[in-house]
Amino acid sequence: MPEIRRKYHAMQLDGPGQLLHLVERDMPVPGPGEMLVKILACGVCRTDLHILDGEIPDVSYPIVPGHEIIGRVVEIGDAVSGFAIGDRIGVPWLGSSCGHCSYCLADHENLCDQPQFTGCTRDGGYASHVLASAQYCFAIPQRFSHVEAAPLMCAGLIGWRALRMAGRAKTIGFYGFGAAAHILAQIAVWQGRSIYAFTKPGDLSGQRFARELGCIWADGSDECPPAELDAAIIFAPVGALVPAALRAVRKGGRVICAGIHMSDIPAFPYADLWGERAIMSVANLTRVDGTEFLAAVDRSGIVPTVESFPLAEANDVLEKLRYGLLKDAAVLLPEYQVTRSKSN
Repeated sequence: MPEIRRKYHAMQLDGPGQLLHLVERDMPVPGPGEMLVKILACGVCRTDLHILDGEIPDVSYPIVPGHEIIGRVVEIGDAVSGFAIGDRIGVPWLGSSCGHCSYCLADHENLCDQPQFTGCTRDGGYASHVLASAQYCFAIPQRFSHVEAAPLMCAGLIGWRALRMAGRAKTIGFYGFGAAAHILAQIAVWQGRSIYAFTKPGDLSGQRFARELGCIWADGSDECPPAELDAAIIFAPVGALVPAALRAVRKGGRVICAGIHMSDIPAFPYADLWGERAIMSVANLTRVDGTEFLAAVDRSGIVPTVESFPLAEANDVLEKLRYGLLKDAAVLLPEYQVTRSKSN
């Protein structure tokens, strides 16, 4: 009798500018150091939109996007330690690193020369199952539901790394108030920092939401804050915000660009940078970032605000994200997709 291989469902992207479509594939088998994960929830990130639009280099099309994965371990390959079948885990953007380049050896695996990225160069979480490298997965605090935990895996993690780069800054501006900023604002307020929120001009509901989360001021990104900032974190992929943020920070202040993709930064006078101001970027995350962030977010008591959708609606959700129609972090639930596909 021929071996009958199990199947799993995924929303696949064949190339830039195309729509995701449902596919059925043979269930993968975990190799050494890998785990097979049944997906419970997967967040929708702006990076997924950049992958859809062909703005991220070296994407391995066809690809299953999604890198804010919460799932349950169902199979374990050889040489896996620290996890067991049945564990609930998180799978982030950084899927693996080479382990031997100068960056990896210095515990800066976020800058590895030969990385793999979940949902970009290896299949991600817009699916019912995924293979993940155990070394890059995280245990998830029990107090979070599956959907609440999903945006922590990128919006939270990258925001945390950006916040770390802000150092001891007490007054911080957040440019763009989406999934990442709404998580980090709560953590920063818990830490005793003062947060100034910059939204799209005229976005009164976004400004009201920011104030509800503890921001002491919220207005359009075309406005000047009422106080000098120690640092500014730019979450929106808009290069024109960099000069604006430089003018808002004090001497010695930092402007941190938290996105993997950003439109070109326009020319600006040297006077805006002078005074030992600095522009920095955030690249991926380290495992230490993940461990520290999840411990902090557990202690802080914050709760991400999320809205869940069936996996089948991934294309519609991405378009809502593109046009700013989502207030909360969007999360896809694969169980809905599997049920719907069986009933058709």
